[in-house]
Amino acid sequence: MFIDGCFWHRCEEHVQLPQANAELWRRKLLANRQRDARNQAILTTEGWRVLRSWEHDDPAAVADRGEDELDRWAAIVGRPQGQGRE
Repeated sequence: MFIDGCFWHRCEEHVQLPQANAELWRRKLLANRQRDARNQAILTTEGWRVLRSWEHDDPAAVADRGEDELDRWAAIVGRPQGQGRE
């Protein structure tokens, strides 16, 4: 699970590039997004389930989503739901 910061990962909702060195920042933040996509593709290819959220997302909803994914995995491997988590 990744929680992406709005500035560093260039959230489309909150993107606000600095005025100073705008082109440098545009390239830097675009490179961050490209790296994120590349790393996610690698993880997915290796069988990982990747969950991404933004820093502005509701923390409870993000946690629920993570728990739902863990429960799905528990069902796949045959562990009773909710067991092994506090």
